Amino acid sequence: MDFSDPRMVEIFFSIHSDLPREGPGSRATTEKALALCGPLPEDARVLDIGCGPGQQTMDLAELLPGATITAIDNHPPFVDEANRRAKAAGVDDRVKAKVGDMTALDVEPASLDLIWCEGAAYSMGVDAALKAWKPLLKPGGRLALSEAVWLKANPPDDLRRFWDEEYPDMRDVPACRDLVASCGYSLLGDFVLPDSAWWDDYYTPQLARIETLRPTYAGDATALAVLDEAVEESELHRTHGDYYGYVFLVMAVD
Repeated sequence: MDFSDPRMVEIFFSIHSDLPREGPGSRATTEKALALCGPLPEDARVLDIGCGPGQQTMDLAELLPGATITAIDNHPPFVDEANRRAKAAGVDDRVKAKVGDMTALDVEPASLDLIWCEGAAYSMGVDAALKAWKPLLKPGGRLALSEAVWLKANPPDDLRRFWDEEYPDMRDVPACRDLVASCGYSLLGDFVLPDSAWWDDYYTPQLARIETLRPTYAGDATALAVLDEAVEESELHRTHGDYYGYVFLVMAVD
């Protein structure tokens, strides 16, 4: 999809606004990844990068009741929604979302106990993210991120074409582990997200949204093509989900 085209961006966000999540994940996988981090200071300073509407931010706030959490995203409506959720949960005194650029974070060096990023680091490149974010962590600080990966070799042609266009740099799990080590982190653990993490809070509500949008875009060939592409993406996962997935990587600064 061409994100330089304002019309395409408008249609994209008509699909993605007001959904529980902006990518695969769940409360259970967030909790599992957080457990791999090991003990954190009671008053931990946490940065959630690419927070979207903030579902995992709220989960972190509940799981880390003494933490101060800053969440950033480059899409202002998502930031507004994350702040609304924080207020509704009664945690807005210690959870703040703001508009920000993950490639140019306004964060003091060695000031964070935990950096969190679910499904967003690919947009700047995971290798670049690991290198750029490392100086922001305190000694012994943790970084947890989820990343799209190949799970099997020799994917079908239609699946290979899709990912070659969407994310040509996608690695497999061993290559991700090697990258973590090469960037100077110790891998504390990793796991592949279950299929439910793709459907329960991501594809299923997204598909329902698409059906409500079809009457709105009736006769608009461009918009209907974008809707159809989103449906096709979910069908690729339904058909070929054993070939790819998301891995959660949890690491510590060496």
